[in-house]
Parts: sequence; structure tokens; C-alpha cells
Amino acid sequence: MAISLQKGQKISLSKEAAGLDQVLVGLGWDEVEKKFSLFRKQADIDCDASAFLLKNNQLKGTDDVVYFGNLKHFSGAVSHMGDNLTGAGEGDDEQLVVELQKLPNEYNKVIFVVNIYKAYQRKQSFGNVKNCFIHLIDQRNNQEICRYDISGNYDDCTAMIVGELEKTGNEWHFNAIGEGTQDGSLDELTRRYR
Repeated sequence: MAISLQKGQKISLSKEAAGLDQVLVGLGWDEVEKKFSLFRKQADIDCDASAFLLKNNQLKGTDDVVYFGNLKHFSGAVSHMGDNLTGAGEGDDEQLVVELQKLPNEYNKVIFVVNIYKAYQRKQSFGNVKNCFIHLIDQRNNQEICRYDISGNYDDCTAMIVGELEKTGNEWHFNAIGEGTQDGSLDELTRRYR
């Protein structure tokens, strides 16, 4: 049975799923119902999931950002499975696969973020989004290891730091973060880790 996490909680993946190598990181969200307007068509909310690969807790270069414009890390350790432009439908809206054994030793964290594409131009925020979650699935058996359902008031936030994989020695942990930000672009989000 999957572990349900709260904001700030951490679990050991090495203990919960011994021998874990390939982990599917699924992120999902739903758009709140749009208010009807005769005068303008409201744009769909395009949330984008990304992963930042950190060395000594720092993002060293743009090659270490995996997102819809760079679907695979050069090491082959992290892959983005494609961009969902609307968040419509059930289940995961975007997925990333992390192969822990392929990740070069100098990387100690993989940060998972979601930002709203063109949030300021479209006047959108996470107040327009509901049912946000991140979950980790062991690809050996398709079993969910843990899930973090994000709750709280993020009305003024245009991006979110959702969670992170962290390596300490030979052990991997997942940390549920759920920190909203007002970063207007993926580039602004990356500056937090430089």
C-alpha cells in the first residue's frame, strides 16, 4: 500500500522499495471550472512539469533541466514523457522517469517543479488549479510507492516546487515540498537553485 505524505514529510525509497532503479514520477492537476464570459475566451491552463538535476544542491547548467523543450538528460537518467497542454483527463498529466542507477554520482538531488506556461500574460495562477498531486511508482511492478496530494491556498502562485529525490550516501529519499512561488517562467524557477 502506498504511503500518503503531507507537506514536509520524507520517506526512504531505499527502505520502502529496496533495489529501486526506475521510478515513474507522475504529476497531475485539474483545472477549476471556467467562468462563462461572452466577451473573451479564456485560455486553457497549461501546467508544465520539469526536473532539475542538482550537483551539491546547485543547478550548474541548462543541460541539467529536463522539461518539454529538453525531454532527456544527457546521462539518460531522467526522461520527460511529453507535454500535456490542458491537464484534461484522469490520472497523471505529465510524467518523468528517473533511472537512479544511471544518474552520475555527482548529482545529489532531482527537484520536481510545475509552472503555469505564460501565467502572467494569461492572468492565471494555481488558484485556477485543483487536485494537484505527485506520486512515485516502482516500474518493476507498477506499484505506487508514495503519493503527495497538495492542498492549501496557492491563489497568488504561478509555479510550485512539488517534491525532490535526494541521495544521502547510497540511500534515496523522497521529500514532499509543496512550496508555491510567484516565478513567471521556468527560467525564473531555475534561478532559485543556481
